[in-house]
Amino acid sequence: MIRRIIQIDEAKCNGCGACAAACHEGAIGMVEGKARLLRDDYCDGLGDCLPACPTGAITFAERETAAYDADAVAANKKKKEQVGTGCPGHQMRLFNREPEKEKDVQAAAPAGSVSRLAQWPVQIQLVPVNAPYFKRARLLIAADCTAFAYAGMHEAFMKGKVTLIGCPKLDAADYMEKLTQIIRNNDIQSVTIVKMEVPCCCGLEAAAKSALQNSGKFIPWQVVTISLDGKIIE
Repeated sequence: MIRRIIQIDEAKCNGCGACAAACHEGAIGMVEGKARLLRDDYCDGLGDCLPACPTGAITFAERETAAYDADAVAANKKKKEQVGTGCPGHQMRLFNREPEKEKDVQAAAPAGSVSRLAQWPVQIQLVPVNAPYFKRARLLIAADCTAFAYAGMHEAFMKGKVTLIGCPKLDAADYMEKLTQIIRNNDIQSVTIVKMEVPCCCGLEAAAKSALQNSGKFIPWQVVTISLDGKIIE
């Protein structure tokens, strides 16, 4: 059938991933650092991704293509939400970081090297949306690279928070949809977004901000930017 569908100009695409985060149907993914239309039948032609693109790489086209398949989209979303089974690395864990127990860990480890990770898994794609550790949680949404660039990541940002990480440039994932469910369905106390100064991190920030807005809740939030040489610049 001939219908309206998006098209992506890869020459204009800067790999930020904002369109993939904005696409509710999961039709757009990041492939080799560029946004791609993964499946025609996932695209409903409404264009929610267009305003998210900072370079104007996405436009509409009228062409012969498969019809939009709402059932396939719903099945794909359900598949992404089914975590915690199969690979042992997906199994949910909550770490007890009580102060008295931390003293024993500190005695056996070099100064400043105590882990502040409070739960597992940490990848946005893998966390269950209704995990018990989200109850009254202070949420940290961080780009993958930030922990490697900023030496004080554990103490400055992860301590006392539930940590979620992702990279919209490398993951073919709809972060906004998942983050919206987490914030909407749980008693989240605050949200901190930590990203790198590179353009591709804009997709993570955009997904988190959209999730906060779509949740219908008023939650304190902040954005912190890390420079490539490991300094806080914003």
